[in-house]
Amino acid sequence: MNKNNIKVKFWGVRGSYPVVKSDFGKYGGNTACVEINAAGHTIILDGGTGIIELGDKIFKEHISSADNVFDRKPMNVTMLLSHIHQDHIQGLNFFKPMSVITTHLSLFGYSGFETAISETLSELIYGKSFPINLYDVTADYSMYDITEADIVILKENDPDPVMKRITSLNDTTPKGNEVIISFMKSNSHPNFGVMCFKIAYKNKTIVYATDTECYSGGSKRIELFAKDADLLIHDAQYTTEDYLSVISPKQGYGHSTFEMAAKTADAAQVKKLACFHFEPSYNDAKLTKIEKELNSKNKNYILAKEGMEICI
Repeated sequence: MNKNNIKVKFWGVRGSYPVVKSDFGKYGGNTACVEINAAGHTIILDGGTGIIELGDKIFKEHISSADNVFDRKPMNVTMLLSHIHQDHIQGLNFFKPMSVITTHLSLFGYSGFETAISETLSELIYGKSFPINLYDVTADYSMYDITEADIVILKENDPDPVMKRITSLNDTTPKGNEVIISFMKSNSHPNFGVMCFKIAYKNKTIVYATDTECYSGGSKRIELFAKDADLLIHDAQYTTEDYLSVISPKQGYGHSTFEMAAKTADAAQVKKLACFHFEPSYNDAKLTKIEKELNSKNKNYILAKEGMEICI
């Protein structure tokens, strides 16, 4: 990969809960997790069950780098959590680098609660619901709460991210080999909203907008946030038929349809759209049909697949 590029890999593309069935292999059954590599940094978006296999890969690379544990290449990871619903955190306990003393993890998350993200995760996935507590984790980790007023700066050859408040528009523009991560809160997802991410490196941008619902007229804030992005990863949980179902409508659930994602991409004039966070009952045949319809309107609009890599 060219050092000026950003590499994206999808490790989990489902919403709600993971599925393991023979007719789900093409698109995959793990819940939300995306890996971003830019300027030598590993950035992980959300910790659904897809993060387990990603952690195994990172761990194997670490083990093979040297015989002595302290001579091995350290696992430096920046993690972003859009919110703390189960399908976005249910793989965190099984992320192997968390159990290694030389791992350096910086987690930036949005919980939507008055309690800090570290306290919220401790209550939800450790302690009472897991054999160990968060303070038993051996990795060197730091957890930070994020708002729309913050940015995170990743500098070349420096594993420690810098978090600061935005004081001017220039703050969100990368300088040299910096990676800049900025945030936008979407209030459409019950009950406390969700944080969308923008990763900027050189003159390239990737926007991650999961668990957001675009009502009639679209989401103007997301359209502006994603304006001219090289890649928009957008929630597309439902077909319009299911979304508007008379028997079991999905309006108000905080998720978009494939058409909503495409309209947002159109309005934002993004170069590529990857629909994401699929309803777990949609098998390969159904998703393939949807993707063909999407492709017929714009060949740069696709459905994310587990294992898919995109180089920007």
